[in-house]
Amino acid sequence: MRRHIPEVTRRRLIFALLLLLLTALQLGLAARVMAPGGWTAWEVLGFLCFAGTAPWTALCAANGLIGLALLLLSPDPPAAVLPALRRAAPRGAGPAPRLGTAIVICIRNEEMGAVLAPLARLLDGLAAAGAAGRFTPWLLSDTQDPALAAAEEAAVAAFRESYPATRYRRRAANTGFKAGNIMEFLDRHAQGCDLMLCLDADSEMSAAAVLRLVACMEADHRLAILQQLIVGRPAAAAFPRLFQFGMRAGMRAWATGQAWWQGDEGPYWGHNALIRIEPFRRHARLETLPDGSPILSHDQVEAVRLHAAGWKVCCLPEEAGSLEGNPPALPEFMARDLRWAAGNMQYWHLLRLPGMTAMGSWQLLQAILLFLGAPLWVGVLVAAVLNAATGGGAAVPAGALAALLGVTWGMLYAPKLSGYAEVLLRPALAARYGGRLAFLRGAAAELAFTALLDPVSLFNKAMFLARLPFGGGQGWAPQNRAARGVGWGDAARLLWPHTLFGLGVFGLLLWAAPGAALWALPFAGGLVAAVPFCVLTASPRVSARLRRARLAATPEELGEALAAAE
Repeated sequence: MRRHIPEVTRRRLIFALLLLLLTALQLGLAARVMAPGGWTAWEVLGFLCFAGTAPWTALCAANGLIGLALLLLSPDPPAAVLPALRRAAPRGAGPAPRLGTAIVICIRNEEMGAVLAPLARLLDGLAAAGAAGRFTPWLLSDTQDPALAAAEEAAVAAFRESYPATRYRRRAANTGFKAGNIMEFLDRHAQGCDLMLCLDADSEMSAAAVLRLVACMEADHRLAILQQLIVGRPAAAAFPRLFQFGMRAGMRAWATGQAWWQGDEGPYWGHNALIRIEPFRRHARLETLPDGSPILSHDQVEAVRLHAAGWKVCCLPEEAGSLEGNPPALPEFMARDLRWAAGNMQYWHLLRLPGMTAMGSWQLLQAILLFLGAPLWVGVLVAAVLNAATGGGAAVPAGALAALLGVTWGMLYAPKLSGYAEVLLRPALAARYGGRLAFLRGAAAELAFTALLDPVSLFNKAMFLARLPFGGGQGWAPQNRAARGVGWGDAARLLWPHTLFGLGVFGLLLWAAPGAALWALPFAGGLVAAVPFCVLTASPRVSARLRRARLAATPEELGEALAAAE
């Protein structure tokens, strides 16, 4: 008698095999590069650092390839990865929701006009759908400054004149940051609500997207969190405009591929998600770490706690109606990355907690790998440069090295490249971006942008992680969301270590091994260009030129322009 293997188990075995094959491919290519002429000490160190990065690179490639296959071959990719969603919620209008939902927006030192306008659009859409009575908007404030709090309260009071059901609560102390804010609300104010739509201050969701999430929750009573895919809101500044163009393509393929094998043990990203209140209150309450510090990156911990308790956490890999803002310039992007790095590195303390599922432990480890790769990539560069400078690279075959770099690049960016391929292969989707030619222009600009951004980001995270064990964290500060320019002096003060390191790499190679300098260009070149890159991608003039040319325009931006023209 043949033993039945559950579908999700088969998918995970296939994914694990693909992961192993892709990892072996990377290590085999690396060995072909370094083995000729014998292994030097620097080559051994470089190989070990590269081996440490290989699992994350393979993960990117596997998710991207599976995601692309589903996006191209399935008529409804979200339903292909989560069939329950197809049964639960059709795309068209459905019955009015039965469950009551609190729309929760956490705010702290925010510009309230930018927060309240998207909320108004959501409430208007729910009212037009005849569902407004089942939703209660809540603004949960952690603002501490008295002047900002007064302005916040005045803005909410004016908003309530048009939307009287809106409720507002401000805490005297922001204990536990956002996670503490939400849990305090659930303990004290969520009576009468079954569900919570969790939004950030820069989130925006359409009524159709929210109603679909509610219908899914009503159809599956074991579903605790339903996380929708999130894309960037139309951006005026060059930096977020280019960043989110590529992020959107990559996340669509990544999330689709990941949902295929993770199934009911999926991720939670902290916002643009619908949460069932009762199990969340019971299982997702966060204690402090052994040293007394709060858990910073709360979302994935909350998800794995619900996995362990037998509840479903699912990702709906669909873009429609779910948006967020992105950092307006490189300094804010770097600061956000370091907040996330500090939070994800705390997961080392949580990996061996009792009751964790294997998938929960893997997801925490995956979150660690996302940032742990940064110092390893810097280690690969340092080892390669010192190896070349001491004569150890003379026997390295140029063809094998080019193949290694090309394959690694393709695998690392496989989700984004898969998303780009999907758009180019589907004319209807490309039309939403203004056609294939317009989309190709945006993709080319974004890839050039990423080639300069990623070395700066990796080196910055590597420096931060090197300081972190010695108290180098920065806490969880309020975020600047406003587009602005960055002066040359400010950029130089922020990025001089990055620039100096890049110049040091080129200087050493030009002195000791001139022929190897070109190979360092993909990484070290971005570091040398860090200051002008920072200034130009924040420049109002450059940003205006990109907007006028509609370079890297998203469907939402083009839709807004069309609506304005009409």
